[in-house]
Amino acid sequence: MLQLLAATFAVPYISVVDHGASTTATDNTKAFSDAMSAAQHSNVTSVVYAPPGRWRFAGSFVLPRGVTLQGSYSSVPSHDEYGASDHGLTDGTVLEPTQGRGSTVGAPFVTLRENAAIRGLVIYHVEQERTAWPVPYPWTIQLSGNNAAVTDVELLNPYLGINATLAGRHYIARVQGQPLLIGLYVDQTYDIGRIEDVHFNPWYSTKHPFVEFQLVHGRAFVFGRSDWEYVLNTFAFGYAVGYHFIQTSTGSMNGNFVGLGADLAVNASVLVDATKPAGLLITNGEFTAFHTPQWIDSTVESTHVVVSKGPCVGGCPVTFASSSFWGPASQVALLRGTGTTSFNNCNFVAWDEQAKDGRAAIRAYAGNLILRGNTFEQDKVQVELGSGVAKASIVGNVVKGKYRVKVASTKTRVKAGLNVDDADDAA
Repeated sequence: MLQLLAATFAVPYISVVDHGASTTATDNTKAFSDAMSAAQHSNVTSVVYAPPGRWRFAGSFVLPRGVTLQGSYSSVPSHDEYGASDHGLTDGTVLEPTQGRGSTVGAPFVTLRENAAIRGLVIYHVEQERTAWPVPYPWTIQLSGNNAAVTDVELLNPYLGINATLAGRHYIARVQGQPLLIGLYVDQTYDIGRIEDVHFNPWYSTKHPFVEFQLVHGRAFVFGRSDWEYVLNTFAFGYAVGYHFIQTSTGSMNGNFVGLGADLAVNASVLVDATKPAGLLITNGEFTAFHTPQWIDSTVESTHVVVSKGPCVGGCPVTFASSSFWGPASQVALLRGTGTTSFNNCNFVAWDEQAKDGRAAIRAYAGNLILRGNTFEQDKVQVELGSGVAKASIVGNVVKGKYRVKVASTKTRVKAGLNVDDADDAA
């Protein structure tokens, strides 16, 4: 098997087995660390190979600069909760950390330095609960150097998934699993970061009350400071918040997001608390915000897009283009930020499906609003404009029935410079 791997990659490698690693050991931390050190100082290879098997760890380890930890999978694996209690983890390389149980404080299980990479394996917290409330653990993977990369990795059940902080030009691709509290966190990125094909699904466990924790507290993607982030084809199922944009001690972000997906977002598919002045461009997204008794019994209002009135240093400009919003949500958008929110060529399928109190699809109370070329699929109130809205342009949309736009007052209409296709239907 090792000879076949070498032939496949056409490069030499260092095996963790040659440094004392064993699938029967209770702690392989030193063996893996020794293999990493050997690769760091080798003139022949920087690749460390962990063969198929379940490798237990009582500690944490660091991938030094330029070193790659390679597992046996050539593409990202996945294992679900149906079948054997061990999730059938017998088909490749599986790392099983046990350190840090009970606290988020502590060293990450794996830390990647500059130009280091981890790929082709599963990380499984073998002592994590499956039915009871989840147990905290520290971060599973920490990227702390420029050009660090995580590819083709399954994070089966981490409490905290991947943390990319001070890791400019990070590359995170083809990652799957069920992170519980935070899936992916980005901060202090001072050069363009890259994220693609990261999908989080509840494959590890949907048992109650275990899954309630994720639905009440979980955030799939959290973005702090990033000086331009490219995010492509990502997905999150069953979280309180799908995508959360925040202000940290070093700032906020701007970025280009294509092919975002969030399903069963209990609170919000997209929650914007802060952005840079350049804002967010979200294209070809699909979002469903809702909750059902099958998953969680909740009175929370589920909203596709929430722009907060909080510390929006850059005004929180957000543009959605060619995106679809569906599922039994309370409203499509709740907008309180001071910047401009735009929806262009989007499809709004359903809203006012929870309280059923006659609320609009788009509810704006501050900032500017642009609605152009969208389709409103229900014969309900489309837009509500509060007195704090500065400007609004609502043109070229297709509605079912008549335009129904609620405006706080005539003064608000004049102040907003409201432009609606059929003004007679605006009230």
